[in-house]
Amino acid sequence: MDPQQRKDEVAEGVLAEKINHLLSRLYPEKESRPGYAKLAGQIRGQTGKAMSATYLWELASGRKRNLTQDTLVTLAEFFGVPAEYFLDDVVASRVDAQLDLALALRNQKVRSIALRAEGLSDDTLDALLAMVTEARRIERLGPATDTGEPRPERDE
Repeated sequence: MDPQQRKDEVAEGVLAEKINHLLSRLYPEKESRPGYAKLAGQIRGQTGKAMSATYLWELASGRKRNLTQDTLVTLAEFFGVPAEYFLDDVVASRVDAQLDLALALRNQKVRSIALRAEGLSDDTLDALLAMVTEARRIERLGPATDTGEPRPERDE
C-alpha cells in the first residue's frame, strides 16, 4: 500500500471520529440523535449549503475519500467549530475542552455551583475541588475534564 494512501486513510478515520464526537456533543442522548437525512436537512437549514444524507454518512463512517475544503467549512459552520478543528489536533483538543464545559453548564445545578463558587478564596475552591473529585470517585465517574486554563493569580 502506498504510504500517502495509508496516511489519507488514517486522516479519514480521524475525521470520522471527530464528526462522531461532535455529533455526540450536539446530541448527548443517542436515542434522540437524528438520522443522517435529518442532519443533512439541519446542515442545509443552518448553513445554506446542501449535503446529502449519504455523503454525511460516508464521512461519519470514514468511507468517503474526497473531502473538499468547502465541506470542511460547512461542517465547521454547522458544528460551531473552526475548520482547523478537523485538521489540527491541538485546536481540536482546545475546542473539545470548551465543548465539555458548555455541555456541563447545560445542567442547572452545575451552573448554580459554579456561580456560587465565584469570589471564594483559593483555599476554599481547592477544598471544593477535592470534594467534587472524591464524589466523582465514589460514583465511579472518573476524573472530570479540565479546560487546562490556569486560574488567575490572587493578589495577597
